[in-house]
Amino acid sequence: MPDESPKSSETSDADLLRRQAEKIRSSGALGRSKLTRRLFDFLVDCSERNVTPREIDIAVDVFDRTDEVDISQDASVRVYVHRLRRKLDEFYEGQGATEEVRLTIPKGEYRLDVGPMESVREDSDDEILPEQRAPRRNWYLAIAAGIACLIAVNAGIWMIAWPSPPTDPFSPVRASAIWSDVLSDDRPIVVAVGDYYIFGETDQTMNVHRLVREFSINSREDLYEYLMNNPRQMDNYVDVVLRYLPISVAYALDDVLPVLNAPGQQRSRIRVMLASEVTPEMMKADDIIYVGYLSGLDNLQNVVFAGSRYSIGDSYDEIIDDKTKKKYFSQVNYFEEGSGPSRDYGYASTFLGPTGNRFIIIAGTRDVAVRQIAEEFTDPQALASLARKTSDAQAYEALYVVDAMKQLNMEARLLHVSPLDSDKIWNAPELQTFPDK
Repeated sequence: MPDESPKSSETSDADLLRRQAEKIRSSGALGRSKLTRRLFDFLVDCSERNVTPREIDIAVDVFDRTDEVDISQDASVRVYVHRLRRKLDEFYEGQGATEEVRLTIPKGEYRLDVGPMESVREDSDDEILPEQRAPRRNWYLAIAAGIACLIAVNAGIWMIAWPSPPTDPFSPVRASAIWSDVLSDDRPIVVAVGDYYIFGETDQTMNVHRLVREFSINSREDLYEYLMNNPRQMDNYVDVVLRYLPISVAYALDDVLPVLNAPGQQRSRIRVMLASEVTPEMMKADDIIYVGYLSGLDNLQNVVFAGSRYSIGDSYDEIIDDKTKKKYFSQVNYFEEGSGPSRDYGYASTFLGPTGNRFIIIAGTRDVAVRQIAEEFTDPQALASLARKTSDAQAYEALYVVDAMKQLNMEARLLHVSPLDSDKIWNAPELQTFPDK
């Protein structure tokens, strides 16, 4: 346990801290992570007892590490404190914007402070949609009032339709514009996960000795076509009836599926399937939620990028901004484990299908970004921030940069949010015709 030491604080500060802590817990701002909530409760308890914990204390009491843990090699405490600090910032920029005081975690320390409310940070250089280009006078008060009204209206509707405990962290997520459209209709929901086809390379005895992933060969049919065009390779490659999923898909589904499994929803409505199995009929009528690598979109790729400002580079680790010609290249795969921080890129979009069905794309260049974007799109504070930037538009896309440490996603920053050109997604280009004679 941490060493107890005197801490200059008035008695009223402890009351303020307890009130703020309860508001943060009940708001759902801490998300679903049990470790994040345990860390927050631990720091609140320490502050109430005038205790300043050490990093090793948190590692042992919150993360169940042993006393012999090497803190210099285990970054868990620093990563989760960083995340908690960010969630506190998001709370006080959103639901808690009208609070007179706020909780903070001083940089480089592991304790909670209660102090006067700081001014809401100015937005970064994210591209703002036309509806958002408005004067900034009393900007943060307007946002706070708008969010308060939105929460009040949605809370009433959801209490009638699907009663749930007030501390249910999924309620504000389901009430957000991006998820409420999907949950309020009666269409089938297809959760498509980005999968990859792999085939076997044989040795001289015709036994498979190596598995191969080739971006140009994405199915058994592609393999057979390749072998027909390259008959000399006929004895070298063979279909082994295997597909694989990146590990980030499992973590992302753990975030997404509980949101879809809302009270009153029929479980038979939700179907998880491989992206390679999504048919044009499904894209026409079903709600489609894609989770996975950008390189795993398969049949969805042309649809997703038809009206986009972005395209995927030849390496599939690269996102190209066709508007600015800037290239965003993932660093995650090019750093040895434990070598330090790296950077990945996440992509998300939403738009309507041809019959009014909804598409939601949660993707990244590598595992780090896929996990982080799934967290962003199931976090009420992040969704509220995105809604302010898009004015709840029906079709938009967002590009994120994701900071990582040892393959662990730490923080996402929104680089651009742009409207999607829906007409280019579903309307075929006009055919050229010969002029009348």
